[in-house]
Formats: sequence, C-alpha cells, structure tokens
Amino acid sequence: MTIARTDVYLLGLLGELRRLPRETEFVEFKHNDAAPDEIGEYASALANSATLQGKAAAYLVWGIDNDSHEVVGTTFSAASAKVGNEELENWLLRLLSPKIDFHFYEFTSEGRHVTLMEIGRAFRHPVQFKGQEYIRIGSYKKKLKDFPEQERALWRIFDTTPFEDHLAAENLSADIILSLLDFPAYFDLLKRPLPDSKNGILDSLASDRIIIRSVSGEWNITNLGGILLAKRLADFRGLARKAVRVVVYKGDDRLETIREQVGGKGYASGFEGLISFVNTLLPTNEVLGQALRKDVPMYPEIAIRELVANAIIHQDFFVGGAGPFIEIFRSRMEITNPGQPLVEPNRFLDSPPRSRNEALASFMRRIGVCEERGSGVDKVIFETEFFQLPAPLFEVAGDNTRVVLFAHKPFGRMAVSDRIRACYLHACLKYVQRDPMTNSTLRLRFGISEKSSAMVSRIIKETVDGGLIRPMDEKSGRKFMKYVPFWA
Repeated sequence: MTIARTDVYLLGLLGELRRLPRETEFVEFKHNDAAPDEIGEYASALANSATLQGKAAAYLVWGIDNDSHEVVGTTFSAASAKVGNEELENWLLRLLSPKIDFHFYEFTSEGRHVTLMEIGRAFRHPVQFKGQEYIRIGSYKKKLKDFPEQERALWRIFDTTPFEDHLAAENLSADIILSLLDFPAYFDLLKRPLPDSKNGILDSLASDRIIIRSVSGEWNITNLGGILLAKRLADFRGLARKAVRVVVYKGDDRLETIREQVGGKGYASGFEGLISFVNTLLPTNEVLGQALRKDVPMYPEIAIRELVANAIIHQDFFVGGAGPFIEIFRSRMEITNPGQPLVEPNRFLDSPPRSRNEALASFMRRIGVCEERGSGVDKVIFETEFFQLPAPLFEVAGDNTRVVLFAHKPFGRMAVSDRIRACYLHACLKYVQRDPMTNSTLRLRFGISEKSSAMVSRIIKETVDGGLIRPMDEKSGRKFMKYVPFWA
C-alpha cells in the first residue's frame, strides 16, 4: 500500500520492523553494505520469501544494526547510486525477472539517515536476478534450487492462489480500512442497507473477502477488495498500474493526443463513472429522423459497457505494469487488456465464459455489470449490426487482447476483410439465435437492397473459401442455401 508514504508512515513501519525479535524471511537489515549484485540477490530472495510467508511485501533496510536493531544510520542513498552510468533502480528493473514492484524510500530516524527498499511479493513465477532464483532460509540468502522443498511449496502457492486472494495491504486498523475502501458503494451496489455499526460494516466486507483478519488481530485488504472498492487505486502500490487508462487522439494514429486520463477508483465503485466519462469523449454521428437532425453516439453504449467490463474482468493481473487501456481515435475505438485470451478470438461469441479472476467476475455479475450466462460478445455483435457499423475486430496483440470498434462506413467503402469478418460474425450471431444465416439476412445486416444479392453471394463465397462458414445443407439450392459457422 502506498498511502501516506510520509515520514510518519515510514517511521511507524520502521518501528514495527525493528521490534521483530530477529531478522525474518521477509526482512533484512544492513548498515552500509550496498553492492548492487547483493541488492539484486536480496530482492529476489525477499520477494520469493514474502510469498512463502503470505506477506504483501518484504523489506531491505539500510541504517539498522543487524543484531541490536538500533538505528545506526547509513551512507547509502539509492537516489544517487549508479551501476556504471545506469541508475541503480533501472539496473535492478532490467535484471530482475519477472519484473516486480519495488521502491526505495529515504528518511531520517533518530537524527540518522535510513534507506528502506520495499519489495512486492513474487507472483506466478519465482523472481530471478541475473537468471538465478534466491530464497531466504531463516536470515540467510540461499539459491532456491538448493532447497527443493521450499521451491515446491512456492510453486504450490503460485498454482493455487488466485490474484484476488493475495494481499494489497496488511495489518491496518479498522479506521484506516474504512478510509481506504469505498464501503458505502459496496452496500449501494449490492442494494443492501448500510449497517449501523463499524463492526457490522467490517463483517460484511469480510464475508466477501474484501478484507480478512490478520494474525495480529488487525485487518488485511485483499487484492479483490482493493481492485473493486479502492477510493484511490494509487493508494495500493501493487494495484496502481491496474487502473483503466483512457486516451483520446486527434486523428487515426497516435501522433497527437488530445486528452489522457487514468481512472482513480476501484472497478466496482468506479465502473458507471468510467462508462459515462468514455461516452462523453466519443465522437457523434448526425442522423436524420422524422425530418429532424440529431447527434447520436458513434458507438452503441451497450457495446462499450460489455467490452470494457470484459477487459476488466478477463485481464491477466500477473502481467506487470499494465492495465485495461481504452484508446479513442477519429474513426475507431480500441479496448485492450493485458493477457492473451483463454479462448480463440474467433470463438468469443459462442464459447462459455472463462475467467482468470473468478472472484472478481462473480462480484461484477452480482452488481449487474456483466451476466452469468455469457461474455456479452453476442450483445456487441447485435448492437454493431443494428447500427450497421463495421464488424468489431477481436485480436491478440503480443501479450494483450484487443477489441476494435469501427465508426460507420458505407458498404461500398468496406474492405474485403471487413465484409468477410462481418459475414462470419453474422453467421455466429444467427447460429446462437437458432436461426441460420442466409443471403437475405446478410443483406439486411449490411443494409443493402435485394438488387445486391449477387454481391452478397460473392461475400458468402469468399467467407466459405476462407473456412469461416459452411453450408448447412450442401444439397440445398443456392437461392435457399443456409450457412452456419465452421465450428457448428
């Protein structure tokens, strides 16, 4: 947690660490020993040990005597430390793999300089430094490969503990918990009355594992609680980069940015505000209805809601330094989330929903952001067809999943690839509606007349040749032929 990383907070944290009877698997004290390789090895060892110990973070502290835990001060300053011509922090980021969240703090205690390195726990894989994994055995730093029992235990944690169950902040008082979480929104979203007592509020939050009791009798905030209900995601160091980022560009490239904003609230408490904010940024189309011109949004709000919700829910939280990303261009909108999809993009519409983050998905369903029965992609396809927009594009971009919505484009200006994609998705939508695609339904989808049936037949043939759809009955005459997706 990064809230109030003031001297008062840091002094309180230092006091807690000094009161430990000895160095532990997640705390190391130093005087002036600050060899860069040693720091990197300790970062690996402490991050891995924090996971084994169930801690949100580990600490490497300079200026504290190893035996007495007295403040002796240090000459080490991370801010000015370099390895060659490279700043120490950048050097460590480059050589630690996978990238972990760490931060240096420098402050004064008892009139002496102290440097504290806060190191986030390991996620998904053991942390390596220069290709080597380390672990703490008691107060000693060792190579992980030499301790197979600890290595197996670490992998069991990675394999069985979802992101939502890890800790975003620990050992907090009830008052601090309530200052960090938007608990009124929790009760509003679930349509429950607000309890009369502080204990009633805490018990309700604990029932959903938003918070859990710590060993010390205080409270821990889980990643689930922070990502859903944080008043400010920036208050939680491990979650700050998971905020939704929105960027508006002047044209159809990324050369000139008009506006950029990073969301501040948790996903549940901030979802409606996020959707409203995005809708205010979207361009509009002018349409003629009953002799009156009016502006309508470029993209259907239902489609935007579903796609943003999917990006939030299905992201891979273990991809470091990345969160959902919404980009608005002059003639398209891209919604990207970290992590490759769990199903093939061309099967998004029909496949049962699979989520890496079941607890998050379950809560978002309970508050009506998404539905239990499916992913909502069918709604997206229906809405884009209803407004006769080009078909959305679902694609994998590196380690990310991206959906592109396109602004209105006349049929004559659509590329062949646009027409084939629209034909395939139309066939998918009709199939899940128990109504096969025909030349007639595809003409209606494109908004073109019966005179253009030959043109539509050509699109169908190209889509069949591409292996995306197939005739439902090969023996039917071409005029009455019905089509289904290749997977049907």
